[in-house]
Amino acid sequence: VQLQASGGGLVQAGGSLRVSCVTSARFFGQYDMGWFRQAPGKEREFVAAISRTGSKSYVDYGDSVRGRFTISRDNAKNTVYLQMNSLKPEDTAVYYCGAGVFDLLTGAGRRFREYDYWGQGTQVTVSS
Repeated sequence: VQLQASGGGLVQAGGSLRVSCVTSARFFGQYDMGWFRQAPGKEREFVAAISRTGSKSYVDYGDSVRGRFTISRDNAKNTVYLQMNSLKPEDTAVYYCGAGVFDLLTGAGRRFREYDYWGQGTQVTVSS
């Protein structure tokens, strides 16, 4: 499974940006998807996750982005999105998308080792 993240860039504080992650997964709908970020000198941080296709879709967010970021997926396009609003300088990081199989209802999906596949990352820089 290959993942390709894109859409990063430079944006002013308070602005918005949407990053995307296209996968080569034949059965994309069977994977839970997530976004993490890593700033220089810091550990990789959980941002958001969305459950695989089922009767109901579940999402989870890190505390620092809840209410500002929205994760979504388009199974027809094998793509997961992260819409980022009200961006802050502290959101500056390389954003990575990951794919795995876990159960969001149990709180899983917040640790990077729960993911089996990763994209190369896309840089998001928020200026003050």
